[in-house]
Amino acid sequence: MKALIVEDNFISRNFLHKALSKYGEIDVSVDGAEAIEAFSLAHEKGFPYDLILMDIMMPNIDGIEALKRIREIEHNKGIIGKEECKVVMITAVDNPKAVVDAYYKGGATSYVTKPIDIKMLVELVKKLGLIN
Repeated sequence: MKALIVEDNFISRNFLHKALSKYGEIDVSVDGAEAIEAFSLAHEKGFPYDLILMDIMMPNIDGIEALKRIREIEHNKGIIGKEECKVVMITAVDNPKAVVDAYYKGGATSYVTKPIDIKMLVELVKKLGLIN
């Protein structure tokens, strides 16, 4: 599995990286702008991400806008449906509008809330078929 963690909080970013690094190659970005760039570069190099864990609330470009742009990149490349990267949105608040926006406007695969339960996250990634 190749994954990208997009999280502006250093502690959260490192926590997720440490927890998931045993399952594959993990890259990190600090905001939506970096995530879009990393996503594009991964495709250009021929090694796209299987999973993106993206915080919804970030500076510069937030997670919902970054997700929309990532989906545009995929659609422009003819990548649709099951071939799309799995994107799990992360939210610190129980904000139903943000979650709905992520699903219906951005095309998120799933979401988790902070504080993140790593066992639950690993089970979710297993259900997505990315790890055993």
